[in-house]
This record gives sequence, C-alpha cells and structure tokens, in this order.
Amino acid sequence: MKIVKWLDEHFEELFLCLFSFIMVVVIGFQVFMRYVLQDSLSWSEELARYCFIWLVYLGISLGAKKKRHMSVDIAFLAFKDQGKIILSMIGNLLFLAFALFVFINGYQVTIKLLTWGQSSPALNIPVGFVYLAGPIGMGLTAIRLLQQLFQQIKMLMGKEAVQ
Repeated sequence: MKIVKWLDEHFEELFLCLFSFIMVVVIGFQVFMRYVLQDSLSWSEELARYCFIWLVYLGISLGAKKKRHMSVDIAFLAFKDQGKIILSMIGNLLFLAFALFVFINGYQVTIKLLTWGQSSPALNIPVGFVYLAGPIGMGLTAIRLLQQLFQQIKMLMGKEAVQ
C-alpha cells in the first residue's frame, strides 16, 4: 500500500524530472557537439522534442493534482464556502469532460499510428509512443480530477473540512 500511496503522490513528478533531465542532458550534449567538436547528432533534437511533448501532458496532470491551472478567481469572491465548492466542482466537471474527450480521441489516433507502424525519422521508434503522451497524460488528469471531485463531495456533505 505504501508504494501505491507514494505513486499517487509522486508519479507525475518522477517522470517530469526524468524527462527534464533527459532533455537538458541531450540538448547540452548537442551544444557541446556542435560548438566544440564541430559535429552534430542526428537524433538529439527529436528526442528532446518528444520528451517535451511528454512533459506537457504529464504537466497538465500535475497541475490538475495541485489545483494550479488557470481559473477566474473573481467568480469565487462572490460565493461563500459551499458556493465556492459547487463552482469548483462545475469547473472540474467541465475539465473532466475535456480530458475524457482528449483521452478517447488520442487513444484512437495512437492505436491507428501503432497499427500503421510509422516510425520517427531519427530515433526510429514508433510514432504512436509519442502520441501515447496525450491519452496517458489526460487519463491521469481525469483521475486527478475525479479525486478532487470526491474530495469536494465529502466537503459538501460535511465529512471533510473546507479548504
């Protein structure tokens, strides 16, 4: 159970750090190759781009988990505790609908690309693995939004303190 709890708390951070590290190292090595050794790597920019794509989608999930996405705060000022919770729930439900839409359509596109067998030019990996970032990131986002919605329902029922 400790592993599941740890993964729930740190899954996105783990992979965001990993992809960030890979990007920095690969781009730094490419700069060294170009300006010091007067040569370049054919695959470094592609790998950095793919890591960045994964960073974006996993970052969306992390933002949802930490409640750091943009919102119109002025609307919250007009409501008291229960009103704020309900307004936040409406926002989370709309975001959840969007996340599920992107998850479903991204999954369909990814399956088609994996079936067709298209591979990336420099790294020669299946392009479907890159497109898999969308469904995975938005699937994680949907999970994080559902966690928030359950917490908000508990707050409305008085079983948990209002934050």
